[in-house]
Amino acid sequence: MIETPYLLFLGDAPDPLAAKVAQGIRDWRPEFAVGQFRMEGCKADMGLPDMTLEEAKAAGAKTLVVGVANRGGVISPEWKKVLVGALEEGFDLASGLHNLLRDEEDLAAVARATGRTLHDVRVPSVRYPIADGKRRKGKRCLAVGTDCSVGKMYTALAMENVMRERAMKATFRATGQTGILITGEGVPLDAVIADFMAGSIEWLTPDNDPDHWDLIEGQGSLFHVSYSGVTMALIHGGQPDALILCHEPTREHMRGLPDYSLPSLETLRDLALQVAHVANPDCKVVGVSVNTAAMDDAAADAYLREIEGRLGLPAVDPFRHGAGPLVDALETV
Repeated sequence: MIETPYLLFLGDAPDPLAAKVAQGIRDWRPEFAVGQFRMEGCKADMGLPDMTLEEAKAAGAKTLVVGVANRGGVISPEWKKVLVGALEEGFDLASGLHNLLRDEEDLAAVARATGRTLHDVRVPSVRYPIADGKRRKGKRCLAVGTDCSVGKMYTALAMENVMRERAMKATFRATGQTGILITGEGVPLDAVIADFMAGSIEWLTPDNDPDHWDLIEGQGSLFHVSYSGVTMALIHGGQPDALILCHEPTREHMRGLPDYSLPSLETLRDLALQVAHVANPDCKVVGVSVNTAAMDDAAADAYLREIEGRLGLPAVDPFRHGAGPLVDALETV
């Protein structure tokens, strides 16, 4: 188990979105977040107290969590001094990067010498099966996006909160490092061997009560040439009964791909349904989740109403306005 509370390490994140792991923990498990540690040049700010390692330790923090998710998931050489210092100060380290803490010999040596623990969240701990495509009892909802990092995890978590308030049976199923750090369990999908990715999602969302909803954390995008594989595995392995379309309307191009524009919501709807119907012919698109964080209230409301008129689906920012309309839409499935 990863000991809480956390000191969130933002490193030298070039923008707030690069620190999405820290942001997810702050937003969904604020009681875990004692403070933040930022290096010179960091452009991210979680609104938490900036602390030194010594201050965070005195405040009760037990684990330094690498809250940065950079392209390729690598441990920057510039971070090493802080990570080593954290171990020497008595912190455990937790990271969801592809570049494993345990593979960095200098960190591993200090951890052994200090008796601290290195937690690599992005390491599969289960021998997952190959998907067999058999239908399972219970219901499943998956968020799919026009791009990466548009709010798929936030959508599922916000829906779970509403469903629990309504005494509905619902479980958020984490498929990435942030979700796993928030809930304590899940499948690190992008670290699973390709042949077993869809099977891991079948394993994650087993038979359940007929009225129980698994809210599957989405990953990547069918239109993102770097990360479309994880999205396909989620759709086929998850066999969703309902899809939520997720979008961030102010982007000029796909994240990390300046030569690729975002698809329209209609294009996403049509392709996602075509792919979903392979494993579940009854799958429906039931709503649209829009990340309006970069828009003022008037612009956000106007955009949401325009989307509803175009697609004939409820459109909300579930983090800003609540996920009630999206949960209502599940009643149609």
